Amino acid sequence: MATQTRGPAPDRAAKPKGPAKQDRTTPAQFVTEVRDELRKVVWPTRKELITYTTSALVFILVMVGLVTGLDYGFTRLVFALFG
Repeated sequence: MATQTRGPAPDRAAKPKGPAKQDRTTPAQFVTEVRDELRKVVWPTRKELITYTTSALVFILVMVGLVTGLDYGFTRLVFALFG
């Protein structure tokens, strides 16, 4: 089955999609670029790092407690219903 179109096809050259293909970089150039990018990073202070780590650990402990409680509750419910 042919595709139906309205009117003649436009006279445009097809544009390549995406970025132009570049040659591969050398490992030395890659390491240099990584080092340059890491210099731009704003690293957290010791106080910020302790705060972020503590809040992440507290959140994880709360979620572990929640999932454990739900698992225990559902286990008890299933044993009560099915024996």
